[in-house]
Order: sequence, then C-alpha cells, then structure tokens
Amino acid sequence: MLHWDAPPPPMPTLPHHSPNDAARERVVVTDVALRDGLQNQPEHVGTAGKAALMRALAAAGVPSIEAASFVSPRAVPQMADAAEVIAEALALAPLRASALAPNLRGLERAIAAGTREVAVVLSCTETMNRKNINMSLAEATRVSCETLRAARTRGLATRGYLAVAFECPFEGTTPPERVLELGLALLEAGADEIVVADTIGAASPAQVQQLLGRLLLQLPVDRLGLHLHDTRGMGVANAYAGLELGVRRFDASAGGLGGCPFAPGASGNVATEDLVLMLEQSGFATGISLPGLAAAVDLAGELLGRPLGGHCMPWLRRQLARSAPAAPREAGREPAAG
Repeated sequence: MLHWDAPPPPMPTLPHHSPNDAARERVVVTDVALRDGLQNQPEHVGTAGKAALMRALAAAGVPSIEAASFVSPRAVPQMADAAEVIAEALALAPLRASALAPNLRGLERAIAAGTREVAVVLSCTETMNRKNINMSLAEATRVSCETLRAARTRGLATRGYLAVAFECPFEGTTPPERVLELGLALLEAGADEIVVADTIGAASPAQVQQLLGRLLLQLPVDRLGLHLHDTRGMGVANAYAGLELGVRRFDASAGGLGGCPFAPGASGNVATEDLVLMLEQSGFATGISLPGLAAAVDLAGELLGRPLGGHCMPWLRRQLARSAPAAPREAGREPAAG
C-alpha cells in the first residue's frame, strides 16, 4: 500500500533513470503505440516507420510492446502489415512483442508470422460487441476463450483484455459482477494476464479501486494489468489508484497515441512518458529512460506529421535542454553585445 504522507523518494535523474533499480519494486510497462496507438490514425505509417519506432522504444528500455493486430486489413488498414511488423520486432529481442489475435483465423496468421505472445479483446457489454465485431456478448466470449485455449496449446503467452470494463459508450456503467465473470472465464481459458481496460477513459481513481477491489476477491493481483486512457485527464491518477491495490502491470502509449475506431469518445491512451515519470518519482523501477522515451515520442510525431507528447513533455524537454552540453563558441569570435 502506498501512503500520501510518506516522504517522497528523490526525483529521477536525467538523462538516465535512477541507478538503484535493483533495490526498488519493479513495474512492467507495455507500450501499445504500435497497435492501439496507430490503429485509428488517419496518417498511414509504413513498416519502415513502425520498425524505427520499435527500435526507439527498445533503445529507451521499454521491456514490452503491443506491436500489431491480425485483424482484417479492410477493417483496420493501418494493421495490414502485421506479419512484417512482427518480423521486425522479433529482431529486437529481448523486447517482448505481442499481437492482437481476435479469433482462430487471426491466431493462425499470428503464429505463421512467428508471434510468441497474443492477446484477445473481449468487450464487457452486449452493445459494444455488436458495434465492434457484430457478435453477441456470449458469442464474443466463446470466440475469445477458444482462441486463448488454442494459443496455450501452441505454447504462446497470452493476455485477455476486458474492454469497456468501467463504462461503455452505448450502455453506460458496466456492472462489476459482469467484469468479474468475464475475467474468470478468460483466466480459466488460459489467459496469463487479465488486463482491465478503461477503453473510453471514463473512470476515476475511486472507481478504479472499487472495481479492482471486487476483482481481487477472486483474481490474483499478479495476473492483473490496467489499460488506461486519458480522455478526462485522470489516466496517471487512475494508474496510481491501481498501484495502491498492488497492480504492477500497465499499458501506456508513447506520446499518448491511441483511440479505438469502434468506441466513440475513446481518445488517447495514457502517455508512456507520464506513467514512467510518475512511477519512477514514486519509487518504482521501470528500467525505462525518460530521455529515450522523449526521442521515441519525437520520432512518432515525425511519422505522423504533428507534435505529440503527454502532460510532462514540456517539462521533460526543458530538463533535457538544460542537461545538453553547450555548443562550442567559434575561436576568435566575440559574443554579440546587448
């Protein structure tokens, strides 16, 4: 349990993260910019650009990424090169690279591409499933579970996402008992990790703790993760609420990229740089370099043709500018007066 009245740990140093990682509790951050971040962007990013972004994230020390989605290219054109992206990701070991495999057909494509970790996404409401994949909740649950079972049989690591776990854009507040029921179903089907997703960024820290408190009565905390969006500016606060209850696995997206094309109101994910800064400054170890993240965010901005960055980026850029070595003055040249 974290306490607000505890003395704050020292600020993380720049340009490197704290050297005392071994003495601090580890939190695993999975960057989802390549998949969840790019899938809804109007600007097309080719395989070479995605590979460059993966290399930048790996260089920053990001241990895990969500790299691609084996869905229909007609439904999500940005993911048409999933196999090529996975091939690029495999060359970056020990970086973990997962892919979304929504059904058995997607799973077979993922396996053929060499994917070693797959995820399924199960929306927690009837209407969201109808709007998203044209299935009932019961049908979507069956498909997700059979996909997880098949993946485990083939020796893959697995993640099961519970989308719209807090609020659905069509049905409103999602009943916690339903989230628990679906989480238990995915766990029984073979999910290594259950990721509770605030898909439209509607939750507050109190709601995060209320739902997690109910789930933790029957789900082990070391098998739970949080996927948060920052629609209402509470993404980092919601992550802290999860930390207080023992969650140590979080999704985030470099530069705050994201938004589900099938969920009205789903703006960007919580920014990886915001989450990492909060975690490091709160005394946790992520192994991720903030300057390295800043470079990855700038690259993502170049790929999309617009500036990106979480809430902390103006501050982070100022810190990096101050720590940069001064340019040498030309010999024999006097500084300008005035």
